[in-house]
Amino acid sequence: MIAKKKQVSSLKRQKATESKSGELAFGRQNYILLIIGVVVIILGFVLMIGGGSDDPTVFNDKIFSVRRITIAPILIIIGYIIEIFAIMKKPKN
Repeated sequence: MIAKKKQVSSLKRQKATESKSGELAFGRQNYILLIIGVVVIILGFVLMIGGGSDDPTVFNDKIFSVRRITIAPILIIIGYIIEIFAIMKKPKN
């Protein structure tokens, strides 16, 4: 009788792991949000590029533009917030 109970419980565990093994960790909406977050982060870093000078003896004021000092870091922070939200959001399964 004890062997039969063990066999039944092991079959239940096996079926539970089989049904979960085919599923993805997140839902479709989570993956879409993850991709959007990565795109926003990359956009922020791209906006930060540039402003340097070709000649090291000449100072270039373009490094202190609003785009590089304000907009790009805000986009990067928003991208990380989207990533955290996408990870924490429960799928609709």
